[in-house]
Amino acid sequence: MTAIVIVADALVVVLAALAAIWLVGRRAKARLEKTQLDAEQEARRVLAAAQQEAEQRLRDAGVAARERLLSARSEFERESHEYRQEMLGIERRLDQREAALDERARTLDAQEKETDLRKRQLEERESVVAMQEDALAAASAEQRAHLERIAGLTSDQAKAELMRTMENEARIDAAKIVRRIEEEANQEGNNRARRLISLAIQRIAAEHVVESTVSVVDLPNDEMKGRIIGREGRNIRALETATGVDLIVDDTPGAVLLSCFDPVRREVARLALARLMLDGRIHPGRIEEVVSKVQTELDEKIFRDGEAAAIELGQPDFHPEILRLLGRLQFRTSYGQNVLSHSKEVAWLAGHMATELGVNVRVAKRAGLVHDIGKAVDREMEGTHLTIGRDLLKKYGESDEVIHAMECHHGDVDPRSVEAVLVTAADALSAARPGARREILESYLKRLEKLEGIANEFKGVQKAFAIQAGRELRIIVESEKLSDEDAVWLSRDIAKKIEGELTYPGQIKVTVIRETRAVEFAR
Repeated sequence: MTAIVIVADALVVVLAALAAIWLVGRRAKARLEKTQLDAEQEARRVLAAAQQEAEQRLRDAGVAARERLLSARSEFERESHEYRQEMLGIERRLDQREAALDERARTLDAQEKETDLRKRQLEERESVVAMQEDALAAASAEQRAHLERIAGLTSDQAKAELMRTMENEARIDAAKIVRRIEEEANQEGNNRARRLISLAIQRIAAEHVVESTVSVVDLPNDEMKGRIIGREGRNIRALETATGVDLIVDDTPGAVLLSCFDPVRREVARLALARLMLDGRIHPGRIEEVVSKVQTELDEKIFRDGEAAAIELGQPDFHPEILRLLGRLQFRTSYGQNVLSHSKEVAWLAGHMATELGVNVRVAKRAGLVHDIGKAVDREMEGTHLTIGRDLLKKYGESDEVIHAMECHHGDVDPRSVEAVLVTAADALSAARPGARREILESYLKRLEKLEGIANEFKGVQKAFAIQAGRELRIIVESEKLSDEDAVWLSRDIAKKIEGELTYPGQIKVTVIRETRAVEFAR
C-alpha cells in the first residue's frame, strides 16, 4: 500500500513537472513571437527612415547640382561677356591702327612724290653748277696764267710766299694776344685771390689763447698744502702716481703747480685736485677713486666737445671715433696754438673760400676740420701726423676727396682738386695770423741755423735754405761735382743726420736741387 502511495506521489510529481515544463515552453514561445514581431516592426521603421533620409539627400543633391549648374552658367556668361568686350576692344584698336597705317601710307606716297620732284630739280641744278664750275675753272686758269706772266712767279711760289707772310703776321699777333691774356689772367687771379682771402679772414675773428705746459691750482689757504702733501708725502706721491703729473708745492702762496707735457693728464690732475679740495677727504684711496672718476668724465667730455665742433661746422655725420679724436685735439698744441681751435678755423676759412669759388663746400670743411686729426694720437703711434691721419680716415670710412685734401695741407702730396688747395691755403692763413703761434725766438733761430749748418757740412753743397718755418730744407749743389745719383744719396744722408742730431715736431722735407746751365751769346 505504501508502495502504491509512493508511486502515486511520484506520478503526481511527474505530471506536475510536465505541466510546468509545458507552461514554461508556452510562455517562452509567446515571448519569442512577441520579440520577433517587435524586431520586424523596428526593421520596417528603420527601413522607412532610411528611405526618407535617402530621398531627402537625393533632393538636396539635386538642389545643390542645380545651384552649381546655375553658378557655372553665370560664370560662363560673365567670362563670355568679358571675352566679347575684349575682342571688341582689340577689333577697335586694329581698325584704328589700320586707319593710321593707311594715313601713313598716303603721307609716304606724297613724300615720295615730293622727293622725286626735288631729286629732278637737284639734278638739273647740278648740271647747271657743273657748267658754271667749268667756266670758272677756265677763267681762273686764264687769270692765273696772266698773273704769272706779270709777276714772274708761278702760282705755287706765289702761294708759298703769301702763306709765309700771313703765318709770320699771325704768329706776331698771337704772341701779343697770348701775352696780354696771360697778364690779364694773372692780374685777375691775384685780385680775386686777395679778395677771397680777405673775405675769409674778415669772417673769422677767433681769439687765440697761448697754451702752456704748466697749470696753476689756487688753494683756499696755505693749510691745504699740508693736506695735499700728506703724512711723509704719501698723498702727493699717490696723486703723481695716479695721474702721471708732477706736483710742485713751493713757497708760492695759495697755489700749487701741475707740470706735465701731456695736457690731458694735466687736466685730469687739475680736476681731481680741485674735487679733492672741495670734498675735504684727501688720502691715497680717495685720490685713486677721484682720479678714476675724473678720467671717465673727461673721456665723455672729450667726445661731447668733438661732437659739438662737428655740429658747429655743419658736419655731424662723422664716425664716433673721429669725434672722440677731435675732442682730444683741444688738449693738443702746436707752437702754443690750440689744435682744435686751429682745425675749426681752417675749416671755416676753407668753407668760405669754397663758397666763393663755387666748389664742394662740404669736402673743404670736412678736410679742414680733420686735417690735423693725426696729432691726437701721434704721441702714441709711429709715423707723422699726416700718415696717421690718412690711415685713421680710411679706417673710419671717410671719402677719398676728404682724405686727399687732408694729406695735401703740408705740400707733401701734389693737390688734384681745388678743395685740397683751399685747405692748404686755410692752414697757412690760420698758422700765420699774428698771435696764433709762438716759439722761443732763440731756440727757433738756433734750430734753423743748425739745419743749414748740417747741410753745409757735406761736400758739393753750394747753398742751403731752411724754409717753411723749418719744415723744409732746400739745398743747391754744384752740378760739376755731384751727379744726379749723388744728389739722391746726399738727400738721404742729410735726412739721416738731421734725425740723429735734431729734435723737431712733425717732419722735415729735404730737397736737393742740381741744375745745369748752358749759356752762349749771339753777336
